[in-house]
Amino acid sequence: MPEKKVAKKITGKKAKPAPKKKVSKPQKGQGYECSLCGYRIIVDEVCGCATEHVFLCCGKPMKRKRATKK
Repeated sequence: MPEKKVAKKITGKKAKPAPKKKVSKPQKGQGYECSLCGYRIIVDEVCGCATEHVFLCCGKPMKRKRATKK
């Protein structure tokens, strides 16, 4: 009697967790700029919170830029 072939359930490889990004807290004097409207901010006080703060403008996170001294 011929053997019945059993279909094996194909499971994909387990997805590796995304590598954690090294988060740097805003430091005094760091600048941030909106990529859409160009609005800029400069950090003048560090809060000391344990959580990361994200500066939002136009609904998107602001990108860190070098602060310029005048």
